[in-house]
Amino acid sequence: MPPNKRSSAVILITALFFLWGFALNLNPILIPHLKKACQLSDTQSAFIDSASYIAYFLLAVPAGLFMKKYGYKGGIILGLMLFATGAFLFYPASVTRSYAFFLAALFIIASGLAFLETAANPYISVLGDPVTATQRLNFAQSFNGLAASMAPLIGGTFILSGKTLTAREQTTMGPDQLRVYLDHEAAAVQIPYLVIGGVVLSVAFLLYKTHLPEIVEEDNSLEIEGSIFKEKNLMFGVLAQFFYVGAQVCISSFFIRFSERVAGLEEKSAAFFLFIALLGFMIGRFIGTALIRFIAAPKLLAVYSIINMGLLLLAVLAQGKIPVFALMGVEFFMSIMFPTIFSLGIRGLGTKTKEGSSLIIMAIVGGAVFPVIMGRVSDASSIQTAYVVPAACFIVVLLFALKNIDVEKLKLSMAH
Repeated sequence: MPPNKRSSAVILITALFFLWGFALNLNPILIPHLKKACQLSDTQSAFIDSASYIAYFLLAVPAGLFMKKYGYKGGIILGLMLFATGAFLFYPASVTRSYAFFLAALFIIASGLAFLETAANPYISVLGDPVTATQRLNFAQSFNGLAASMAPLIGGTFILSGKTLTAREQTTMGPDQLRVYLDHEAAAVQIPYLVIGGVVLSVAFLLYKTHLPEIVEEDNSLEIEGSIFKEKNLMFGVLAQFFYVGAQVCISSFFIRFSERVAGLEEKSAAFFLFIALLGFMIGRFIGTALIRFIAAPKLLAVYSIINMGLLLLAVLAQGKIPVFALMGVEFFMSIMFPTIFSLGIRGLGTKTKEGSSLIIMAIVGGAVFPVIMGRVSDASSIQTAYVVPAACFIVVLLFALKNIDVEKLKLSMAH
């Protein structure tokens, strides 16, 4: 592929990382917002994440099969169209103030994101030298981190009202007065999601008119015989990604509720703290991309996993604002995990790369499972205690990292 076309492809695909990062990271804003507007418990509000991430589980393999027949560009265009459709459905969902309607709209958005991620992650990995695939993917994911940091700031400004009624205040209001308040809260999502839908449609049109070169993975000696499920490292990568995404979604999604209850922060202030935390996530991506040039990716992944477990224990046990700062630190050290697990998991799959990528994207369903578990723990005890759930998830990530460190050592010994 000519260098200029390769560069254009990298730029366009990197823009997709920004788009889905922004959409997914509005969930931590939607959770406290719809909790108010639809009068939900912590467990019920966690289904906002479930609606988003269950789509990855259901659509990742169909997305991989679709792209195998129609190519990466076809998958990306379809993904963007689904994304825009779901965003536009937020308007009727807010008018009816139906939680089920909101969940359906989120599911459609996430179905589109499943196509985008299934295409973009492997596509950016093979657009260049295989030796620098992990570094290149981390760089592209850095713009995902940029979007993640902007989402709570913009969402907190345009969606959150800053007014949360206590149960006692709600009981003192008349039915009509309460309905007006709830309708006003629900309507706050209308303009932001109409704008998002319009932007996504514009990007889809731009990509439709742009030549996007199709990458054909070279087989060489990398052809896998038999079932892809026999690839132990891939299967371990799927498991690690399942637990990692579960941990990431738990930490971000309950951040505002955690900050309100544990540190006494008001919701708009908590949203600003989340913005700072996710800004650290983005900076961590850039720093991690640089560090991987000098430190083997599996080693860095192992070190970051250990640090995160320590910070989460601090978040569970400490008082005041220290737990909030601990969670902000976790965001920084989570930064390299998704792309690193992804690139290590699909390493050496050759012509099976698309299928392997689909399986790892399916593992994002962890984001649908663990927040509900965490919500139940929170309802049964406290939101602070519930953060033991993501802490436990990082154990699996650590084990995957250690396994890949052993593989690196084996390759080095064979080379000598």
